[in-house]
Amino acid sequence: MRWEQQRIVRPAGCAPELPLALPEPARGSGRAGLRLPDPIPIEAGTEDAYAIEIHAKSIINRVPSASHVPFNWTINPYRGCAHACRYCFARRTHTYLDLDAGHDFDSKIVVKVNAGALLRKELASPRWRGEPIAMGTNTDPYQRAEGRYRLMREILAALRDRANPFSILTKGTLILRDVDLIRQAAEVAPVSVAVSIGSVDEGLWRAVEPGAPPPRRRLDVVRRFADVGIGCSVLMAPILPGLSDAPEQIDATVRELVSAGAASITPLLLHLRPGAREWYRAWLSRERPDLLPLYARLYRNGAYAPKWYQRDVTDLVAQAKRRHGMAKPQRPGNFRTQRHDPPQSDAEREQARQLALL
Repeated sequence: MRWEQQRIVRPAGCAPELPLALPEPARGSGRAGLRLPDPIPIEAGTEDAYAIEIHAKSIINRVPSASHVPFNWTINPYRGCAHACRYCFARRTHTYLDLDAGHDFDSKIVVKVNAGALLRKELASPRWRGEPIAMGTNTDPYQRAEGRYRLMREILAALRDRANPFSILTKGTLILRDVDLIRQAAEVAPVSVAVSIGSVDEGLWRAVEPGAPPPRRRLDVVRRFADVGIGCSVLMAPILPGLSDAPEQIDATVRELVSAGAASITPLLLHLRPGAREWYRAWLSRERPDLLPLYARLYRNGAYAPKWYQRDVTDLVAQAKRRHGMAKPQRPGNFRTQRHDPPQSDAEREQARQLALL
């Protein structure tokens, strides 16, 4: 949802509605004409995080065909993410609000407070064809604000009641609160659950994912879904050059994932899009300046590391999976379908391949 053409004016006593289009939004105001409501503090990975409550006009979002991703529809109940992952590819989306892709993305969380009721209305529309919906592909629906707002319970109940297929990708352990609803939904429609665990190194987690649950708590999510008979895939993502890509590090992570009962393990290498690239590089400059030459070599041509590096790392993961007894890799249970207009560039093809594995 691009908000350069939208403006929020807060009615007395209630959250603002989106979008209210204006022909010429105020520029240079710091918020693209967005008037922020009174801040609502939330527990998050940064000390000054707060929620910005809004009433959305739509909740099921069509993915533009130019995006070349393998799904057509998404739901994002939150904008911004208090997991505060240094590398998050979605950071740039906050600049559509004239908020910055760094600290603002981590601390100013836009909450679509009417998400559940709005979803029921849109699912009941005769124009809706019951297509699969992906969640967690931009920001995490189970970030800490969800503990306060409980939007996902309403969303899952609506999807269950309409037997609408969906997938969830998360780092958040709060998903365990909703196991009952996910099980009920899986009885009437295809459901896919995946957890992102790039490394089990707790020191690295504290450094690069300060607002996300520890990796060993995320392993508990994998175990729980295995116990209830809903296979949980793991995205071993992102694998960070110089930080989590050593053979012994990869082996340790794969061993823990297999032991937890992961239905599949898909390694994804770090990619650095604009917004994330600058924020991650600034963190490297402060904390690990010794790695700057390595990143300059690997990412000098764009967002993706070279194919030879990707092959080397994915081969290490494949070897570790065999070593720890994981069966021949299979594509995770996934109902997302590729678009008819395939990506043209190598970068687009790689992005589509990675997203198809979510």
